[in-house]
Amino acid sequence: MDQNGLTTGMEWIIDARGCLGESLRRLLLVQGFCDTVVRELTLQVVGSPQWHQFPAPGGVTGLYLLTESHLACHTFPELGLMTLNLYCCRPRHEFSWQQSLKEAFGASDVRVTRVARGGLPDPKPRIGTSVKVGIIADPCATHSDIAALSKTAGGH
Repeated sequence: MDQNGLTTGMEWIIDARGCLGESLRRLLLVQGFCDTVVRELTLQVVGSPQWHQFPAPGGVTGLYLLTESHLACHTFPELGLMTLNLYCCRPRHEFSWQQSLKEAFGASDVRVTRVARGGLPDPKPRIGTSVKVGIIADPCATHSDIAALSKTAGGH
């Protein structure tokens, strides 16, 4: 949210733990759940959702491109875990994540993180202000990779 109280959207990051592993392997069940989210929030899908089912004992991964942004879903049956990420650039009512995930997958612990994204650019830029840019490194990167990246980004 910027100083005027404006955002460019809301992101929901959902971790559902304690799910029944077998339910997380069932592509049609997971697709049906995501279709329900799309329908209940009146989201507009662009094209067709993309899905991939991993070989047993793996789960499924799905992605919906939305006119409002995206919905992504990943299941980890071996961990009893489903993760979802929904980003909407237009206001939406809250979805009943806890209840719905418990009913559909037996989730015992559902954590929903809401993140207000962006904000509109300041219409009156201030001369002389600076912005520090952080670097998020690949966890597999070596120390020399990070040092080189830091130098190209103006770091020391």
